[in-house]
Amino acid sequence: MQARVRQSSHCISSSLDAKAVSSPLTHMTERLYYQNSFLYDFTAFVETARELADGRRALVLDRSAFYPTSGGQPFDTGWVEFVSADGEQPLSMPKLRVSEVIEETDSVVLHVVENFNAALPQSARVRGFIDVERRQDHMQQHSGQHVLSAAFLKLFDAPTVSFHLGDESCTIDLDTQSLSTLQLEQAERLANQFVWEDRQVLMHEVTPEQARQIGVRKLPEAAHTTLRLIEIRGVDLCACGGTHVKTTGQIGNIQLRKMEKIKQGIRVEFICGARALRIARRDFQVLTEAAALYSSHLWEVPGQTQKLIDSGKAAQKHQQKLLAEIAELSAQQALARASSEDGRKIVAEYFPDRDLAFVKLYAQKLVASESGVIALVGAGQGTPALVFAQSPGGIFDAGSHLKAIVTSAGGRGGGTHDLAQGGVPSADLIPELIERAAASVRSKPLETSGPSLDPGTATPAGQG
Repeated sequence: MQARVRQSSHCISSSLDAKAVSSPLTHMTERLYYQNSFLYDFTAFVETARELADGRRALVLDRSAFYPTSGGQPFDTGWVEFVSADGEQPLSMPKLRVSEVIEETDSVVLHVVENFNAALPQSARVRGFIDVERRQDHMQQHSGQHVLSAAFLKLFDAPTVSFHLGDESCTIDLDTQSLSTLQLEQAERLANQFVWEDRQVLMHEVTPEQARQIGVRKLPEAAHTTLRLIEIRGVDLCACGGTHVKTTGQIGNIQLRKMEKIKQGIRVEFICGARALRIARRDFQVLTEAAALYSSHLWEVPGQTQKLIDSGKAAQKHQQKLLAEIAELSAQQALARASSEDGRKIVAEYFPDRDLAFVKLYAQKLVASESGVIALVGAGQGTPALVFAQSPGGIFDAGSHLKAIVTSAGGRGGGTHDLAQGGVPSADLIPELIERAAASVRSKPLETSGPSLDPGTATPAGQG
């Protein structure tokens, strides 16, 4: 290891990130992936089987190549099968799916297995098989994160404070208050340059004192006699317990997807390797299909989409204008038909083919056209709804009347003294509810404004 290597603090320091790697003791699980991340099958003795709190069962092995969740990297999956004492012949027991790997302590790893209900054989030995595709993906993402974090540190002195490896994408959180699109592109370019140079990725075991002497800035707080360091030759060096590629070329490529401002800095989303290829292919297919719909080139899709959005907004605006004109004309016709009752006009009307937006606009047009108008209208399209309104200054309490009416029908609603709206379970209820409301208004003296549900001598509501 050479002092010229640029040091990094981007691997988050904890007992889960930089592990003690001294020789395994009794009841400790030897981590085989520490020495060889490309070890995909192995044999081990089963020390015990555990019953977890959630009812699942887990095996504790004396040695394992399965990586448990830690340091931002998810667990490996795979299979184990019981084998003979020499580790060569499978026993007549089903192969077990390893669905999760849990680090119970710094020294014990639990392998959660599915459908294991049999008794544990005496001196049981198993052969483990790692899900290769998942392991390789995790190696590409994690090693890519080291390279990317080193690029941000080198270019902009922006250290990584956390890392998350997800199923769809990965993120790093940078300790910086701002980052431009140009800077993002520069970091992506430098990171990929490190990948194309196919630099060696090395593992070292050192004491904490040796780590401090060579300048590793972020050391785990827990006491360890030996630390595992991951070095990317000439690029990066940090304490890390994860699985990694052998050379940066095996990362394949690093693609930055987006960035966003978060409380502690800037979050950058990225993907690497085969995952990046798969998602790029998916994105290309989506863009190709979108371009075909527009009969345009891929790069014209954003412009075509914006045109469609603008056209939709214009059409919606024109539609609203037409609806307003229709509502205005309908209101004038309704008021012309309505007779004055004790100095007020009551317009009770149901529109089975109109929605709430229209009848609310219609009611507002009614009460704005003349004084002393009370509108009791309903809509049958979409969510069945009622709208009650009155001309400003009237004594009719639209809010309390509507709330009483819709509540009696199992609905909800309310509003102000002059305008209220609410929904009911069925459009079939609306004509009767309007009749009841109209009868209640007609039966009340002008001096009072409280609601009444007594139908009195109701007259049928007008049909629109």
